[in-house]
Amino acid sequence: MRLVIERDYDSSAMWTADYIAGKIKAFSPTAHKPFVLGLPTGSTPLGVYRRLIELHKRGIISFEHVITFNMDEYVGLAPTHPQSYHYFMHTNFFDHIDIKKENINLLDGMTKDIPAECAAYEQKITAVGGINVFFGGAGVDGHIAFNEPGSSFASRTRKVILTEDTRTVNARFFDTIHEVPFSALSVGIGTVMDAQEIVIMLTGHNKARALAHAVEGAVSQQWPITTLQLHADATIVCDDASTDELKVGTVNYFKGIELKAPDQFVALVRNT
Repeated sequence: MRLVIERDYDSSAMWTADYIAGKIKAFSPTAHKPFVLGLPTGSTPLGVYRRLIELHKRGIISFEHVITFNMDEYVGLAPTHPQSYHYFMHTNFFDHIDIKKENINLLDGMTKDIPAECAAYEQKITAVGGINVFFGGAGVDGHIAFNEPGSSFASRTRKVILTEDTRTVNARFFDTIHEVPFSALSVGIGTVMDAQEIVIMLTGHNKARALAHAVEGAVSQQWPITTLQLHADATIVCDDASTDELKVGTVNYFKGIELKAPDQFVALVRNT
């Protein structure tokens, strides 16, 4: 596992966005060879999306031949609902870049046939050749997408019941907690782990415990983020505040590695 430690949220978001943009540029996607990107919602990716939009407007990156798959969607919220992830993605990202409508994939929280919707999502990921980079965030309890503690590492896209902790955290986006849905459709841990590369962004002191488990703890279903230890190409991008529960030696080790040379994909964007 690679751990990139930046100064704060803004620098973490910029590094993450530049890295993703660099991977796309290096891939040189075409209509016949698209780049496939997994995406999250929530507060964590907002800075990343702002930076990617900026890079697009400056002509540094194009999303014309990028296919996206979002991690999750609330059950029972229409795409036009202000708190649906359809609405979030279009408002904060898709409406500002040159991605083709047919290349955007989001789960349908209003579907009448949940098993069929989830199976079709998995099949479509397979049909496009799998996900090149799955970008995401993690909760204070280490959940990835809506894979709450206890989720199987082999889980696939499915309906999940949200814990009260998750509903309480997400209540800040709603008028009251009573409006937060009790369930969602979510890619599984197995779905995420199938990606060629995983990039998880995790910042703030409230994520310190999750980061410590991810980097120094044992692999456990009670901390879904620890599954990254089993992936061949996983990166966590964090800030100084989130390292508060890591050993000093661990922090110094990972900072020392990154100081040796700038990342080639980040440099590809910043030197353009």
